[in-house]
Amino acid sequence: MTEAIDHLLTHPLGVLIGYFSVAILALIVYLYCFELVTKYNCWDEIRKGNVAAAMVTGGKVFGICNVMRYSITANTSIYGMIKWSFFGFILLLLAYLLLEFLTPVFSVDEEIGKDNRAVGLIVLLITVSLSYIIGASIT
Repeated sequence: MTEAIDHLLTHPLGVLIGYFSVAILALIVYLYCFELVTKYNCWDEIRKGNVAAAMVTGGKVFGICNVMRYSITANTSIYGMIKWSFFGFILLLLAYLLLEFLTPVFSVDEEIGKDNRAVGLIVLLITVSLSYIIGASIT
């Protein structure tokens, strides 16, 4: 099976389809994992018009995709990309959990659930910023 996939990935179009497919699947899985650790439902909050939840979710999407971008450019195989993007995602997830711990005066999740846009913006910026640090560490 891996020989067939490796053969497909020798063609530029196969590489594009392969990386894109894996990236979309990983994005869905990683966003689901983020959903499991938050106290609010991102998509329900976004549907209600919660801008803070939309900013945080957008930051997560950007952060995950940015780590995957670095993983693609740093590796010569799709398997390396999967491995390093997974490690990068774990670091992003840990950073998100650490942020909740490092703000003892308020709960990040509760403030986002209340549509506190200031908290949403800072979480977005921290996630995006850390994705660049993680990505640069991958290369």
